[in-house]
Amino acid sequence: MQQSKNLFFGFLVSFLGSLPVGYLNLIGVTIFTQLGTKALIIYLLGVISVESIVIYCTVIFVNYLTNNTKLMKSIDFFAVFFLLLVAYLFYAHTGSTTQNQDYLHDYIQYSPFMIGMVLCALNFLQIPFWMGWNMYLTNANYVSLVQKGKFYYLSGTLVGTFLGMLSAIVLLHSVSQQTQFFSNYLPILLPLFFIVLAIFQAFKVYKKYLR
Repeated sequence: MQQSKNLFFGFLVSFLGSLPVGYLNLIGVTIFTQLGTKALIIYLLGVISVESIVIYCTVIFVNYLTNNTKLMKSIDFFAVFFLLLVAYLFYAHTGSTTQNQDYLHDYIQYSPFMIGMVLCALNFLQIPFWMGWNMYLTNANYVSLVQKGKFYYLSGTLVGTFLGMLSAIVLLHSVSQQTQFFSNYLPILLPLFFIVLAIFQAFKVYKKYLR
């Protein structure tokens, strides 16, 4: 019973956490559009190969990370600059429309598996995400992360991430093919999207550390 709960809650949290639009899903849309389904699957395998390490480490060191306020403070502050950097990179490599430039071409000229690994490794915001959920699920007795239980939980999270990202990418691809506005203004909206995220993160940092 506990093993099934670990699988279920690991899958649920990871699946829902993979659905919102983020740069991992947006790069996945481009890979799917230009390179096809096989390349997309390889890309997703690269993502979950790194995520498996991240989740396992947060499970093992969750108590240490929670008590290390200096580390969490550094992560929160750096998140603001990271999101602004992502916004600049998207802006710097795009024109005003996708017709004027091969959008995100620079990001997909390498191995899809390597792209997935590198981009997932840069997504350091997943550390507090998984740490928070691991603490909540453990304290609420939804999951047990001792002995073999953590491996069932880890398996559920990886399947959830794979299927969640796959669903989001296919949906975004379908929308982009049917909506001219989405195709024309995506290069403009993406930098703005990450700037808004950076502002939101800065507000959280202000409330948590500076106010």
